[in-house]
Amino acid sequence: MKTTKIRVTTEDFDAGEEIRLAAARSPAAGGIASFVGVVRNCNDGEAVSAMSLEHYPGMTEKALAEIVEKARSRWPLEDVTVIHRVGDLKLGDQIVLCLVCAEHRREAFEACEFIMDWLKTEAPFWKKETTPSGARWVDARESDEAAKARWTNGL
Repeated sequence: MKTTKIRVTTEDFDAGEEIRLAAARSPAAGGIASFVGVVRNCNDGEAVSAMSLEHYPGMTEKALAEIVEKARSRWPLEDVTVIHRVGDLKLGDQIVLCLVCAEHRREAFEACEFIMDWLKTEAPFWKKETTPSGARWVDARESDEAAKARWTNGL
């Protein structure tokens, strides 16, 4: 049975446990690809000491589900898990987990990357970083748009 798990939460997640659960739901999967994003200590050459993420409840989950469906239309995926945290986070905290199970590794890797590229530009999250010069909202990057565009330009 092909499954999708989407969760937006303030709580941390256990990536190893999520992989175990996805593998158990996906006995036909021969490949499991995952990505975990974490709060790093610098951005655009400036130190970062913390991050806060905001979202629109309901709308965010819907956008994530639409991104997963786009991936499912391109690759035969067994299981997809997307967990994204919101609220106040500190250095090293996990932000996002994207986990994809597919029959073959290539589909798993490509779909995982596709979901993350689309999530960065299409999911309604707002990120604020704490820096030595004060808090700042982080705008979308041209590189994020370029990463998303390569999937529509025939990668």
